[in-house]
Amino acid sequence: MSVRIKAVVDRFVKELQEALDADIQDRVMKEREMQSYIQEREREVSEREAAWKAELSRREAEIARQEARLKTEKENLEKEKSVLMGTASNQDNQDGALEITVSGEKYRCLRFSKAKK
Repeated sequence: MSVRIKAVVDRFVKELQEALDADIQDRVMKEREMQSYIQEREREVSEREAAWKAELSRREAEIARQEARLKTEKENLEKEKSVLMGTASNQDNQDGALEITVSGEKYRCLRFSKAKK
């Protein structure tokens, strides 16, 4: 009878070991699948992040170009204004000269004459 009990116990242990091995293999496979999924998601996220950073860099460069262009246009406008408008002021000089400042240069006019038609 003890041989029979030993055979039953041995068979139970063998089946239990097989079940444990199958469970371990299943867990290993699930772990590999999970790692593969995580790696794929991390790759996707890093690709999106790289694309976002590239787009951000492109937009920042465009903004810098536009700011430089606007600065140049503003400087040109100021130059045009100073050339076209100039600043004229009557001075209470004893000689009655009119002083005109154009582009930072002062000009004095002592006599005025009517334009010929």
